[in-house]
Amino acid sequence: MNQRPSRVFFAVTMIGLGLIGLIQRDFPPIWTGVYKSLPAREVLVYLCAFVSLATGTGLLVPRTAAVAARALLIYLLSWLVLFRIPHVFLAPTVEATWWECGDTAVMAAAAWVLYAGFAGDQSSGDRGLRLARMSYGLGLIPFGIAHFTYLKETVADVPGWLPWHVAWAYVTGTAFIAAGLGVLSGVYARLAAVLSAWMMGLFTLLVWVPIVVAGPSAFQWTEFVNSWALTAAAWVVADSYS
Repeated sequence: MNQRPSRVFFAVTMIGLGLIGLIQRDFPPIWTGVYKSLPAREVLVYLCAFVSLATGTGLLVPRTAAVAARALLIYLLSWLVLFRIPHVFLAPTVEATWWECGDTAVMAAAAWVLYAGFAGDQSSGDRGLRLARMSYGLGLIPFGIAHFTYLKETVADVPGWLPWHVAWAYVTGTAFIAAGLGVLSGVYARLAAVLSAWMMGLFTLLVWVPIVVAGPSAFQWTEFVNSWALTAAAWVVADSYS
């Protein structure tokens, strides 16, 4: 596998998530959704950290990259089925339920893109890419909806030096939904993937980095890590069109 910068960045991000899990002794943002009452919850915390560290490191080594991509994809899809989708049935009217599904779907899409790169034949690789992009497109739509559902919070996050805060909230929310639909439909799909990755990256750089530098709250730190991880995943998916 050719080690493109997007893949290296994603691998390093996975390693970072693993280290955060070990340091905090809790689930980093991507691995949330586990009930406090779950038996052996602490064991699962360390398992998540190990998976992040092992797969991230494995993706950086050519001889283990295929195994690492496969393991990460299986793990992320399992997390989606076990800890995300059940919330859709238990709390379908809560926007956070769909946002969290989107988080995992976008991360799984990146792992799927990497896994598809190791397919034994062209048709299998193309099918894997289509599924990865579907996962990514579906994941983007809840992000856009959340901008409208949590309009007040979204407006508060717009940097103070930008004018028209409410307008930016509407524009970015609409852009996420449009990008998701574009990727799913294939209409300007590459442009949609690239622009959505840029938008996530700009959110991380312009919104969350200054907050982290200034001293974040626990919630703000979580949002920064989440935004960083999603940016890394989006870059991998966007890069799959080149």
